[in-house]
Amino acid sequence: MTELRTSSAAQEWITHDPDPQTAAELASCSDEELEERFARPLTFGTAGLRGPLRGGPNGMNLAVVLRTTWAVAKVLKDRCLGGSGVVVGRDARHGSQDFALAAAEVLAAEGFHVTLMLAAVPTPVVAFAVRHSSAVAGIQITASHNPPSDNGYKVYFEGGFPIVPPTDREIEAAIASAPHADEIGRRAVELSGVDEVQRYIERAARVRHTSGSVRVALTPLHGVGGEYALDALVRAGLTDVHVVDSQFAPNPDFPTVAFPNPEEPGATDALLKLAADVDADIAIALDPDADRFAVGVPTPAGWRMLSGDETGWLLGDYILSQIDPGEVTEATVVASTVVSSRMLAAIAAAHGARHVETLTGFKWLARADAGLPGCTLVYAYEEAIGHCVDPAAVRDKDGISAAVLACDLVAALREQERTVLDALDDLARRHGVHSTTAVSREVSDADEVMTRLRDAPPTTLGGLAVTTEDLLTRRGQHRTDALIFIGGDDQLSVRLAIRPSGTEPKVKGYIEIRHAIADDLTAARASAAELQARVEEEAAGLIQRGPN
Repeated sequence: MTELRTSSAAQEWITHDPDPQTAAELASCSDEELEERFARPLTFGTAGLRGPLRGGPNGMNLAVVLRTTWAVAKVLKDRCLGGSGVVVGRDARHGSQDFALAAAEVLAAEGFHVTLMLAAVPTPVVAFAVRHSSAVAGIQITASHNPPSDNGYKVYFEGGFPIVPPTDREIEAAIASAPHADEIGRRAVELSGVDEVQRYIERAARVRHTSGSVRVALTPLHGVGGEYALDALVRAGLTDVHVVDSQFAPNPDFPTVAFPNPEEPGATDALLKLAADVDADIAIALDPDADRFAVGVPTPAGWRMLSGDETGWLLGDYILSQIDPGEVTEATVVASTVVSSRMLAAIAAAHGARHVETLTGFKWLARADAGLPGCTLVYAYEEAIGHCVDPAAVRDKDGISAAVLACDLVAALREQERTVLDALDDLARRHGVHSTTAVSREVSDADEVMTRLRDAPPTTLGGLAVTTEDLLTRRGQHRTDALIFIGGDDQLSVRLAIRPSGTEPKVKGYIEIRHAIADDLTAARASAAELQARVEEEAAGLIQRGPN
């Protein structure tokens, strides 16, 4: 019976698929493959819809984009926002140009005033444009750092905030009742958005506090951020920029890297080689849609990339240090997620600011000051190299403005005859060594893994007794599918957060070791690293096998 329903649904979809290529692709699929493609549609995760470029409701294709955009329009009109402005942008992935045009034309046909970006743009440009115009929504066609075979669909609503429940569920419900894709109206839209792009670049350049020179090595990893980052850096007075030529032009196949993600092993090898060759002061890697960035620094042993947490500590401390001490109060908010390091909380306390912990994803971090009367978010980060350094401009992660600020930090440290490594050492001496890492394992059934760990949680990690906090038992919007295992004391502690990925068939573990420093920073780091290695092995085992 299931096969009959699938066959009927598939035939109906094929009949109304406006793209002959995906219609033919579906027509050639086996019954088994059709059943998989029609088992469930794409749903909104931590960063919108993402999926493989293929036909059917659980892939990214023209039919899905048309029906999703119709649904976005319906939700907006149900909120009496019909006829308002909507911004549509895209990256340079396969299919992005056609998908963005289709989304813009559906919105125009539904009566909205559409700004369709004239070229591929970084994701934060769309978030900025929505926030600083009369637009009530924005759509960015992007799969960020996913493999080249994927694409995605990200939605912002008024204020440039990424959508959260119940809005995402409302859009999904509207998709389920949308007309057939070939029955959805479209109206021609002209390209525009030059002014929005220029205003974004000017704002990103203004996050600088100093005026010193910095030599920068830069790669956009074949994404769309290269020219935009160069413009912002130059406008900020950072003109000594060297780029990885082989990775500078947008290329949807990302030919020089296995995965277009600065966090992946090998992805920044060319960047670090360039940095060493030109004797750079800092290395910057953007992900393909330029909403995330990673930092490389010189060390006595050669160049290395900082972790997202290390960059988060540095930028959080720097931003707070640039505010007049008398103006930093409990109303000054910095934020990080449940899977990020605890050090930002200690940094905030030392400055007299408030730290807020949110669920994973910038859709939550962007709202860290929501419900806190009189409070203002000044910085937010997540360990996955996402940083929001100018929340008044962009309420989402923004790799370009963060890159400008990171370069500014290097310049400020140089004026004090200090380096990034010196700054990290100083933070460790003040707040203890915080050593972080992550493990990630592909799984066939993430729900089964989480159920198993709930039924039989570990009682020790690295020899330290741990207790369990189940975030599914929290109330309201702070409830999520994650487990936190914590143990130790003020001298030595361990924290492991385990959750399913929101974008991939993986379960991830986030480890943090905190080691107080008595006299010897090097010894404390070595001790923390040893414990971290043991916990990392145990965490991988927990995900794959469960407690011993």
